[in-house]
Amino acid sequence: MKNYDDLKKYSLEELYYYTSLELVRKKSPLIAESIVNELDNQRSSLKLIASENYSSINVQAAMGNLLTDKYAEGFPYHRFYAGCENIDEIEAYASKRAEELFGAEFAFVQPHSGSDANLCAYHAILHKKVELPFIEKLGVKSIDALDRAQMLKLREELNSQRLLALDYYSGGHLTHGYRHNVSGKMFDVYFYGVDKDTYLLDYESIRAKAHEIKPLILLAGYSAYPRKINFRIMKEIADECGAVLMVDMAHFAGLVAGKVFEGDFDPVKWADVVTSTTHKTLRGPRGGIVLSKLEFKESIEKACPLMMGGPIAQIMAAKAVAFDEALSPEFKEYAKQIVKNTSHLASSLIKEGCTVLTGGTDNHLLLLDVSTLGITGRQAENALREAHLTMNRNALPFDKNGPWYTSGLRLGTAALTTLGMKEKEMEEIANIIVTVLKEVKPKLDSNGSQSKAKYDIDESVIKSARERVNALLSKFKLYPQLELK
Repeated sequence: MKNYDDLKKYSLEELYYYTSLELVRKKSPLIAESIVNELDNQRSSLKLIASENYSSINVQAAMGNLLTDKYAEGFPYHRFYAGCENIDEIEAYASKRAEELFGAEFAFVQPHSGSDANLCAYHAILHKKVELPFIEKLGVKSIDALDRAQMLKLREELNSQRLLALDYYSGGHLTHGYRHNVSGKMFDVYFYGVDKDTYLLDYESIRAKAHEIKPLILLAGYSAYPRKINFRIMKEIADECGAVLMVDMAHFAGLVAGKVFEGDFDPVKWADVVTSTTHKTLRGPRGGIVLSKLEFKESIEKACPLMMGGPIAQIMAAKAVAFDEALSPEFKEYAKQIVKNTSHLASSLIKEGCTVLTGGTDNHLLLLDVSTLGITGRQAENALREAHLTMNRNALPFDKNGPWYTSGLRLGTAALTTLGMKEKEMEEIANIIVTVLKEVKPKLDSNGSQSKAKYDIDESVIKSARERVNALLSKFKLYPQLELK
């Protein structure tokens, strides 16, 4: 621990971290040690996980304080608990800044995660489009006035609504109706997918399916699709079949905030309801938000008691700080550089002989087909992790290896861009990746077939890759103002 005799030697960021760690260390040494170890871990590997980033220390400081001690069920100036004046101010400010950042009519900043944001949006749409008309038809004021038979009928109506979303293997998220997720049990779910030849969305195919199914919700958005979506066309389709257009922009919210995705590609301009995380490309704390047209405001604010309890006040404060940061001119340049980096990483991998789905990318991520190298996504992920490159295996459209072993890798550049890396570094990273993957050899299982998990690779290949990774990271240090011990 540092000597505090001359505090002027240290930045505010250093003082924040040092004092915080000292307080934790006094009670839980193992936790303090794990925090420092995590910094060392992230400093020693190239983070290419598309859903991760590095938040500022300003954002982190907003999360570690006594706001955690206050319950605040409800929404600003309408709480179920007394003493929420300061939480009201924080939440109202965060909502206002989110509205300004995205050009939204209404912003709800309470959800604890992107999954919570989606649940909140689903329930709000059901409340607005199914529950309220049902109650109005009966001539009563609320569900409290329903008898048991009426309540059972309402429950039947709510549970029979149709959701049309991008399927998991085409890049959709688990919360988009996947059967093993609660969203797949809430709705009568139908899926659209990508074209079998191009791996791109076919809007006319989506239009035909939407007209056939007539869903309550047409859901757009992705966790593993490397191209832009035309939300103007998706809104046309939704309007034609009487659906609510909902967009999950969790992965690309930073590109919307940074004005990289504009016009037809700005979901907030076209969708009725938009959900997002506040980390990933937005570079804030782990959390979620819901943006919407004013039509859905009151239904969304009913998140408590609908599906949430008390919001996490310190996380809402951190979201506000992140929105302030994202409103800066520097953030717009950052968002532009993410797309430049990902595009250049994709083209560099292609030049190295790799198969990149759709031939490139428009956003912060790309999909690499490693089956052409005779290995699985799991083998590729583990071998690259050994070499200190961190990314995740990902199922590809029509993937024969399924969601566990997979045939692909998902790579993202948001975190690398935060470190300051640019196109030149993407070329080096592409070469390191290919050098490692070409040396991965599947082991044989006990039955003589190739393993989908186990592999061999020469230790010298791993050692060389680590040296190259370390050389890169020495020029782009994570949180350079911190020297934690």
